[in-house]
Amino acid sequence: MSISQALHANIILKKPLCIPTKQKSLAEILKTMYTVFVEEVCFMETIKNVLVGQSGGPTAVINASLAGVYETARAMGAEHVYGMRYGIQGLLQEQIVDLNECLSDKMDIELLKRTPASYLGSCRFRLPNPDVDEEPYKQLFHLFEKYEIGAVFYIGGNDSMDTIARLAAYGAKVKSSIRFIGVPKTIDNDLMFTDHTPGYGSAAKYIAATIKGIICDSSVYNLNSVTVVEIMGRHTGWLAGAASLAAGADCNGPDMILLPERAFDEKAFLTKVAQLEKERHTLVIAVSEGVKNKDGEFLCDLVSGPGAVDAFGHKAALSGTARYLADLIKAHLGCKTRAVELSVLQRCASPLASRTDVTEAYQVGGAAVEAAFRGETGKMCTIYRVSDIPYRTETGLTDVSRVANKEKCVPDEWISEDGMHVTPEFARYARPLIQAELHPFYVDGVPRHLHL
Repeated sequence: MSISQALHANIILKKPLCIPTKQKSLAEILKTMYTVFVEEVCFMETIKNVLVGQSGGPTAVINASLAGVYETARAMGAEHVYGMRYGIQGLLQEQIVDLNECLSDKMDIELLKRTPASYLGSCRFRLPNPDVDEEPYKQLFHLFEKYEIGAVFYIGGNDSMDTIARLAAYGAKVKSSIRFIGVPKTIDNDLMFTDHTPGYGSAAKYIAATIKGIICDSSVYNLNSVTVVEIMGRHTGWLAGAASLAAGADCNGPDMILLPERAFDEKAFLTKVAQLEKERHTLVIAVSEGVKNKDGEFLCDLVSGPGAVDAFGHKAALSGTARYLADLIKAHLGCKTRAVELSVLQRCASPLASRTDVTEAYQVGGAAVEAAFRGETGKMCTIYRVSDIPYRTETGLTDVSRVANKEKCVPDEWISEDGMHVTPEFARYARPLIQAELHPFYVDGVPRHLHL
């Protein structure tokens, strides 16, 4: 390979390129440069086509990761970027779209970044153990061969990483050269081995802004009242903890925050509510939907019953925790109460998306593609925090098997001693993630989105 060819190839450096300049002639300098390229440069693998899917619950920035995958793959030479309609479940039915035809110009990419929910559609489908049922894997790898797929990217959370782990393991078993890379996504922020997950920052920004508005609204009338705000979070309290970000020079923030990491103690809860009510006439309480009592029962189940579970054994829907607590307070303390459930608004409020979150979502999509072109497989992209002030991050990789089906909880030291609030350390961690805005393109007064 000539030096000019090397300079125009898709390359990454194993280490910083160092060219000695104290040579006797130009010929020796060129010879040294050629040797350095041969010895220190790792050439990217050639991948003809790639496939990308989205899975699990959507976020306000999941499509920014899709944009990162698409643009980076095309820039690195992929001829076609195919998309799975409705995740791996749709792929098994050969529901595939050619994104080259859907994303025709830069404006489409910018609209995609600003579009909430999953552009390709999603699913909650679990691949079986191949030792028990190998047929879905044979079907999938037949499709990979049919479409000449060299790399597969799956944007999702804990359960989606299980899909990537199973595909990578099966690929290794059948000696496939296809690369399988997970792209992190979840508003729950509960993925292991990454500082945080794309999607969380925007949900946290929406929660903080909404809680702040509710605090203002609840103080309008001169009467005692308690407003309980139910926030998503089945097993972890990262989202409920984000309510603390409402606090600032003009707002004290919520009076109490209840997390799934602490069992609900009815007596202690009512005692604290009564105490706070004597100090101020209005209270706002943030609570995770997944809070349980000391017997391990979801508080919401005490209102609506246990309900159905999904393919991964998770409750398909949690609802009623705020109503349960509001009724409990009213029955014991006799004051006016209101239950507010933020529900899906937390994950689809793109006009309040964090620009930091959008940027990082795009970056992990691009980093996933770069990893595949380097020959990596069975990995998930991660975010490493370099510093808080100024806030800086870098992308990395971890084995996807370390992430699949596992959850990262809020650290004990970030939860107050009584278990009914978070410490300042939580806010120091979360506040950088909600900074700046990426404003939608408004048409006729409402945001314009991109749809298949």
